[in-house]
Amino acid sequence: MWPPRVTRAQLVVALLLFVLGLGLAIQVRSTSDNSALRGARQEDLVRILDELDDRTQRLEDEKTRLDSQRSELESSSDQAEEARKQTQEKQQQLGILAGTVAAEGPGITLTITDSTGAIESDMLLDAIQELRAAGAEAIQVNGVRVVADSYFSGSGSDMRIDGTKVAAPYVFKVIGKPEDLEPALNIPGGVVQTLEKEQATATVQRSGKIVVDALRPAKRPDYAQSSSQ
Repeated sequence: MWPPRVTRAQLVVALLLFVLGLGLAIQVRSTSDNSALRGARQEDLVRILDELDDRTQRLEDEKTRLDSQRSELESSSDQAEEARKQTQEKQQQLGILAGTVAAEGPGITLTITDSTGAIESDMLLDAIQELRAAGAEAIQVNGVRVVADSYFSGSGSDMRIDGTKVAAPYVFKVIGKPEDLEPALNIPGGVVQTLEKEQATATVQRSGKIVVDALRPAKRPDYAQSSSQ
């Protein structure tokens, strides 16, 4: 009958014969290689060993070079990461000073009430200057961020900060060292006493966390440019 039927025993025998033949072929090849080395001259064997040594040395040199490159890349990556972190920190600090980013930290809340409308803009400006002299790092008044070039104008019902109208009570949120800020406002003849003479009241409350989140748009200078190349 065709095709012939192959039994399980025949398959096992065929597989054993294949494995046996493969083993014999490998042994013959190995014996042939060993015989070639055994029959080589001494100077040929020395040359082969020298070539192996040279190849090993080249591989070691290449490994050393790659290890050095990897170390340089890792060092450069670490330096770049550190430079990036420092740049971000510097931008954050400048943003706080310029009022373009929010800030939080310990500080005080100064609340000034003015029932008679007697407070002038220069009185609020005096409070700002006293706070800055005492180490204030970020200030906002009634939702208006106060920075280096801020200006106060008007009085009473027409009080303005940087052109934005504000009304009493005036709430100053100030970030800085509370132990320095509060005494600066309460010195004899200082801000608190001056306001009290105008029948206004000023209260100071310390806090471990003051949030100054009023922001100013970043302003691009019209004429000034960086002098660094």
